[in-house]
Amino acid sequence: MATPAALRDERYEYRWVYLWHWPIRAMHWAAAASIVLLLATGFYIGKPYFVGGPESQSPFVMGTMRFLHFLGAGVLVATGIVRIYWLLAGNRYERLPALFPVRPKDLRNLVRIVRYYLLIRPEQAPHYLGHNPLQQLSYTAIYLLTAFMVLTGFTLYGLHNPGSFFYQLGIPIGWLLGGAQGVRFWHHVLSWAFLIFLPIHVYLALRADITEREGAISSIINGGKFVRADMRYEDE
Repeated sequence: MATPAALRDERYEYRWVYLWHWPIRAMHWAAAASIVLLLATGFYIGKPYFVGGPESQSPFVMGTMRFLHFLGAGVLVATGIVRIYWLLAGNRYERLPALFPVRPKDLRNLVRIVRYYLLIRPEQAPHYLGHNPLQQLSYTAIYLLTAFMVLTGFTLYGLHNPGSFFYQLGIPIGWLLGGAQGVRFWHHVLSWAFLIFLPIHVYLALRADITEREGAISSIINGGKFVRADMRYEDE
């Protein structure tokens, strides 16, 4: 299969590698859209800065924002269910071991990958078809953070109806975080982690496309990418 002109380097031969099944790709884009929606509506709920005054805006603006926030939360939970299933049913790049750099080789390569991103001896960087060790740690941290945000979010949702399922679910969470105000505080503060992660994630994806010339971004659209036939990959 010939490589696209944007990726072609006449010095090398390329081969096509299929990495991500369509549920993973659909989950990625649905989760990205829902996180953007959750951030926008969440910050509005915390501080309704678009409202000029009660007489100048519809009284249902906050209700609409809350509905969109809960809608985004539902979509995010659905993508989480898909991801959990694919941790067991996916290929070698999608399953659970691909998210934890626990092998001694991957732990050693983690240092080399960090040096690569810092532009320190980039020629010594190991090559991975799927997620490299730094990406594995980053995505695992994001998944854990997402789980925390979902639990605290549903805890806040349950406050309007004491005795409901979500209220009961949130009792131990509220106790651990110091009550409703503690839950609100951590739910708000840690939402900034997503706001920081998103531009870094986009930058590194664009950087990989430009420097590695293998189609890292297109792989999350069509499922695969072109890689150099002469290159050795640590996870193959």
